[in-house]
Amino acid sequence: MATSSAGPGWLVLSAIGDLAIALLHVAIVAVGPRAYIYFGAASLAEPARRGELWPAGLTLTIAIVFAIWGCFALAGAGVLPRVPLLRTVLVLVSALYLLRGLIVIPDLIRLCTGAGYPPQQTVFSASALALGLTHSLGTRHLFRRTIPSTTSVA
Repeated sequence: MATSSAGPGWLVLSAIGDLAIALLHVAIVAVGPRAYIYFGAASLAEPARRGELWPAGLTLTIAIVFAIWGCFALAGAGVLPRVPLLRTVLVLVSALYLLRGLIVIPDLIRLCTGAGYPPQQTVFSASALALGLTHSLGTRHLFRRTIPSTTSVA
C-alpha cells in the first residue's frame, strides 16, 4: 500500500474484519448450541437448546457492537461520513482487540504443552491481535492526518 493510502486501507481492512465477526455471531445464532460450544460459549448452549431467547439476544447484541466498530473504521477511512468521537472510539477498539489478542501468548503455551486446549481459541486470539494491529495502524494515520502541523513558515 502506498503511504498516503495506508491509513484508510488499514481501516477498511479492519472494517472487513469487524463486519465478518459480526456476521459470524449472526451465524452462531442460526447454527445454535453446537456453534456456541465450538466458539467457546458453552454456557449459552444449554439455554439455547431449551429454546431460551437470551443467548441469541446476547449474541446478536455482540454482533451489533462489532458492526458498529466496523462502521467507525469505515468512517475513519473516509468511506462513511465522519462520526462523533471517531478517534476516541477507534483508540478504544484498538486497545480492546490488542488486549484480547495478547491472550495468544498463554494460548500458545497451553497449546504447545498438550493440555487439551482447543486450537481454535489460539486462532481467535491471533485474529484479535491482527485486528488490533490493523485498527491501530489506521487510527495512527487518522491522528496524523487530522492533527495540524506545529511548524510555521516565517
